[in-house]
Parts: sequence; structure tokens; C-alpha cells
Amino acid sequence: MTAVDRTPAVDGVLRPWQDPTLPVADRVDALLEEMTLEEKVGQLGSRWIGNDMQHEPVADDAETLNVAPMQDVFAASGTVPFDEAIRHGLGHITRVHGSAPVTAQEGAAEVVRLQRAVIERSRLGIPAIVHEECLTGFTTYGATVYPAAIAWGATFDPGLVERMATAIGRDMAAVGVHQGLSPVLDVVRDYRWGRVEETMGEDPYLVSMLAAAYVRGLENAGIIATLKHFAGYSASRAARNHGPVPMGRRELMDMILPPFETAIALGGARSVMNSYSDVDGVPAGADPWLLTEVLREGWGFTGTVVSDYWSVPFLATMHKIAADTEEAGVRALAAGIDVELPDTLGFGQHLVERVRGGEIPESLIDRAARRLLTQKVQLGLLDPDWTPEKSVAGAAVVDLDSPGNQELARELAERSIVLLDAGDVLPLRPGRSELRKIAVVGPCADDPRTFMGCYAFPNHVLPRYPGLGLGVEAPSLLAALRAELPDAEVVHERGCDVQGGDRSGFAAAAAAAREADLCVVVVGDLAGLFGHGTSGEGCDADDLRLPGVQEDLLAELAATGTPVVVVVVSGRPYALGTAHELAAGLVQAFMPGEQGGAAIAGVLSGRIQPSGKLPVQIPRGHGGQPGTYLQPPLGANSQGISNLDPTPLFAFGHGASYTTFEVGDLEISDAEVPTDGEFTVSVQVRNTGERAGDEVVQLYLHDVVAQVTRPVRQLTGFARVRLEPGAGARVSFHVHADRTAFTGRDLRRIVEPGDVEVLVGRSAADLPCRGVVRLTGATRVVGHDRRLVTPVSVEEQEGIDAGQS
Repeated sequence: MTAVDRTPAVDGVLRPWQDPTLPVADRVDALLEEMTLEEKVGQLGSRWIGNDMQHEPVADDAETLNVAPMQDVFAASGTVPFDEAIRHGLGHITRVHGSAPVTAQEGAAEVVRLQRAVIERSRLGIPAIVHEECLTGFTTYGATVYPAAIAWGATFDPGLVERMATAIGRDMAAVGVHQGLSPVLDVVRDYRWGRVEETMGEDPYLVSMLAAAYVRGLENAGIIATLKHFAGYSASRAARNHGPVPMGRRELMDMILPPFETAIALGGARSVMNSYSDVDGVPAGADPWLLTEVLREGWGFTGTVVSDYWSVPFLATMHKIAADTEEAGVRALAAGIDVELPDTLGFGQHLVERVRGGEIPESLIDRAARRLLTQKVQLGLLDPDWTPEKSVAGAAVVDLDSPGNQELARELAERSIVLLDAGDVLPLRPGRSELRKIAVVGPCADDPRTFMGCYAFPNHVLPRYPGLGLGVEAPSLLAALRAELPDAEVVHERGCDVQGGDRSGFAAAAAAAREADLCVVVVGDLAGLFGHGTSGEGCDADDLRLPGVQEDLLAELAATGTPVVVVVVSGRPYALGTAHELAAGLVQAFMPGEQGGAAIAGVLSGRIQPSGKLPVQIPRGHGGQPGTYLQPPLGANSQGISNLDPTPLFAFGHGASYTTFEVGDLEISDAEVPTDGEFTVSVQVRNTGERAGDEVVQLYLHDVVAQVTRPVRQLTGFARVRLEPGAGARVSFHVHADRTAFTGRDLRRIVEPGDVEVLVGRSAADLPCRGVVRLTGATRVVGHDRRLVTPVSVEEQEGIDAGQS
């Protein structure tokens, strides 16, 4: 087939779809009018060349870097050769940089090769969108590994998350990437779920604010942000990956959907990815209520809906709501999915036959193609001067783990470490004479991979290439503590592995602890995929015990009589009741990334003032614990009606410090406001200790009497404030009545008159400031135009340096 000439016509007139002076919609209309039905269908598919590399033998040495250009090896998944896949054009190219350990330059060369093929071997020469994963940074060899998303939640710092996302997007754009498959907006409902590490916590408002910030950062760098997983994925029965979701629409609308709505309204997200799960028996990938009525008609979303990988054929092979993959494609397309990822299976050329046979209207094809082509125009891919070579121009000079990136990773790691309990030994303070010898024990002490999530390249791809190491500099906590405490003798014993029942290392670990002045035991997770880890996609937990025999190791170490500081490096919260009883100090680090070692060491020594807050609760016992603090009255402690007490060991929002803070002097501007009004809640926060530090002031609301059960308390605003010793600040939350909205009995979102309890403090369990506001007037029905944010203002006092969320 002869490729189209992308240069201006002989008479100097551009083809309408190439003319950047025309409105985007006009350019897309002109292109659709020119396209054949086969070419429109071609835009709805994708091809993943690099995925096939996992079926090939891999040498255990650095020569494996020389894999570009990637070979077109075909898995037994029903995909077609690349030349055939692009004959009528192609929508997306999948994970060129993220499938094998290629350098930025090698990956860029492969992008050019594939884009050249797409352009030159199809009639209209429309380039493809290149997408990549970016859950803990750009998922490619040698790129910065930032903390996992659950650690972003612990920062309570949207501004910092936005700066990180901007840096990620800038690196991706430099090497020819257009779309990032992030952020994950699933709200945690069960801590046993393996993908808790990919979430930003259990509170929809916290997730919403961080999500909107991440999206702004990525989109401002020119990268299309993809919200996932839409919706309900995190609430699967028994926390099993891909499990069915037994959830009604009210819970879905109040707890699961708000982050997606906010990231679209405030972040400007241009893509959404469907969830694998079925909710109340309806798979998300075939749900027109979710993908069309809510997303597009309700929220006004105009971007693309892309399928999660293989979720279209899963409608047939797993959900069993379609007879075969082709029928699955029809169901998904009709529901509102626009592009099938990572390969074209259900959205293939059989759709042409179905349109011509009258089985489906061509308007469905046009609808999806229009949305994708609109993004290609917006990205400049159809401009006359665009070339594959220009799109990767930054690859020659880009440093994917630049000093600036490392500084951001450091900042995030430091702000995410949560001091659960300083006990009687923290901080260690370098030079303390009684700490001459420190034993550092545990499976996470000398393995920096435990700092990284399952979608970080070192854990996601590099296990198949063991000779390449991590691809980035990432000191372990053992190495970091030796650097942090140069005057102490630091000895190490592993004790046990993250998984498994081998106790053969217990004796040596206990001996090391017995001979030391202090023992630091580092326990937790090693992320992986589909059972090859204790956290991550497909790595779900039976219960909330620390994996393997790590809890037994803690008991052995505590029995030595040496004070034991417990550091938990994990992707989910584990039940730490026993650990807390045994520990002389307790620290939680949620997979803090490549800079995590120094960040944890700095918190232990006291060099870093801890300021992280829990985005999830820490349970006390191994089972019987609700997976969220957002419980209605019957979900709280029933005072003897049940023998199980769900009260957590540490509450949502908790985080201790090496200084002390007080929150008080509550003022509420109005005792009564109409259901369309606004009131201001202000408190005084003061640093009453001897060190400067950050406190996160948290506002919760409680609907005292409502037509349906409501949470006992729910986060409605927060502000991170930095205070010098003795200084204070006035923190004011400007609360619109819309922020009390909930889904009523008739499934409409309403603001209802009545009393609303106002609670302010330092965590969901530490709320010293309490008052009541009465909402008056008629019940209001509210929609997508309601207020989604609680603005915060901070009045600095006594010369302090104050910052806010």
C-alpha cells in the first residue's frame, strides 16, 4: 500500500486535518470524512511488541541491553503481525520503553522505527499514540523510582505530588511518549488487596486532592493522564485480585467515584481506564451506565476510555457475558470503551463486517474514532511538521534519574515516613554513648527492592534480567544507617526471608541483637506480580500478619532483652498489635522509593523531623478489621454486641513527631447556614515543642441524622503547616454546604438540612475541637457542578513559615 504524503499539497494547501489553524473539531471531521470504515476501526486498536520479549530466553549479563530494535515475536494470544496490525492505521503503541531494559536512546530509536512503519505502511499515515506505565515514576530502565502511591498519600502534600508528576511527564515526553497509565484512584476498602500499594489511601477526599495534583502535573508536561481503575476494583470480595465487587450504587457513588470526578474536573484528565471487576454482576468494561451515563453525560468527560490490558477479551474468557472475543469487543464498544489495550483482539476488523451487516451502527465506530483522533490532533501528531524523529528529540540528552528527580524522590520519601510511636529510644541521635553497637536485622534491611512498588522497573521487569541490578542508585537501609551513624558499629543479620517458613537465620539474628546496645529490625514486603511477591498486583493476603515468619522473628529478638526498634517497609498496613507491644520504637515506611534508605535512616537518627500521616489505618489484630475508617455507626465498636472490636491500633491520619503540637481555639463563623451556603471553621495550631516541624491539621464532618447511614466521621479538609518552636498559625477551612452532599435513598446526590458535627484535630482519633453547624432550608439536589474542594487559608503568626495543602 502506498503511504500518504504528509507534506503540503503541490498547490501549497494543507489537507484540512493537517492545518493547525483550523479548530480541532473541524480537523477531526475532515479526517473522519476521508477515512474508510477499515481505517476508522484501525484507530481503535493497539500493538504491544515488547511484551513478546518475555517469552524469549534472557542472558544473565549486561549484553541484554542491546535488544533494540525489539523483535516482532508473537505470543499465542491471537495477535497479528505488526505489519498486518498497522495496515489500516493504529491507535496506540504499547510500552516500547517499559517492556525490556533499553536505554532512553534505544527506546527512542524503537519509537521512531515503529512510528515510521505506522506512517509509511498505512494510507493516511496517522501516527500512533505511545503509552507507558508511570505508577512510581516512568517505568523504564534507569528512570527514577519514586515512592509508591500509598506513600504519596502519607505526605498529605498535593503540591509535592504535582511537582513529581511534572518531572515524570517531562521525562516521558522527551523520549516520544504521549500517554501515561496513571494515577490509580482506587480507594482502599480491604487492606488484604495486593494493589493497596498503588493507591493513595482509604479516604476519597485525600485521594481526590492528590489525584488532581498528579494529573495536573502530568498534563502540564504534555502527557495524557489515565485514571484507573474505573471503577470499584479495590472493593473485591475477600480482597482477591479481579474478584467480584458486592457493592451497591450508593457506596460506589459516595466512596469510589469522587476521586475520578475530581481528577477530571480539577485535574483535566484526558483518559480513563476501565476496571477488570464486575460490580453487582455488571463488568465495568461493558457497563454503559458507568462509562457513558456517569462519565460522559453526568461529568461531561470528552476524552478517551481505554481498556485495561486484555479486559475486552476477559468479558468472554473470565466474566462469561460474551460468547467470544469478537462479541466482547462489540459489548465493550457499545458501553463506551474507545481504544483496546494492549493489543487488538476484540476491536479488530470483524467490526467492519458487523457494521456492513447491520449488526452495529457505524456511529459507534465514529464515536470512538473521533475521541481518539481528537487527542492525536491535540498532541500535534497530525501537524505537517511533526515527525517521529522530532518527537524523541530530547532522548539524546535526557537524564532519567537526574539530580532534580533524585531531590524530588528524597523529599517525597522523607515526608512520607510515618513515626507511629517514638517509644523510649527514638530518635537515636548520632553520638549517643549508650549506642555503640547496633544490630540491623530483618529481610528488608539490606534489600532496596523492598522500597519499590510492583510497577517500579526493578521489580516489574528486571527480575528477568538479574545481571543488570536495579538500574538506579538505591542504598539499602543498612548502608544508609552506616552512613547516618558513623560512630556506631553496625552489624547485620538477615534473620529470615520476606516469604517462607525458614527460621534457620533466627539464632544468628538473636545473637547479634543480644550483643548489641540496640536492634533495628526491618520487616515488611517485597513487591512483585501475580504471586511473585507479598504486595502488588495479584499478590493478595490471607490475613494481615506480617508475611512469612517475620512476626516470629520479632518475638525472638524482643526476647533477647535488647531494645528493638521495628521499621515496617510495606505496601499495605499490617496488624502491628504484637509488634507494638514488643517494640521500643515503631516506624512505618510505605515503599519509599530509591531514596528511601536515607529517609528512614534520617528519621531514626532524628536528622529528619518525621511528618508523614497514615493514609490508612494500622490494624491491631490480624483479622476482623474493617478496611477503612469510613464506617457507619454499626461499623464502629458495638460495645459488646459483637465480641470483635474494630478500633485500629493507629488511626487514619495519625503520625507522631519529635516535637509536640496542640490544636485548639475552634471558631465557626455561623451556627446556621442554608443548604446552599458556606461557613468557615478555624483553629489555632501551635508547636509546643523544641524543634521545628510540620503538622497536618485535619477537618472531619459528621452528618448527625440523615436519610441513609453516614460515616461516623469523614475527612473534609486538611492543611500541612510548618511551624518553628513556640510558633502558631490560624488555619481556616472554608466549607461549602456542598461538601456535606451524599447519595440519598433515590440515588440522587443531595445536601440535606440538619445538624453537621464539625471535628478538627491531628487524626481521625485525635479531634479535640468539636462544634455543630445547622444546615437550614430545603433539600438540594446537586450535580457535577457542586463544590468538590474545601479551600484552606493559613494566617502566619509570630514570624513562622507556614505552608498549606
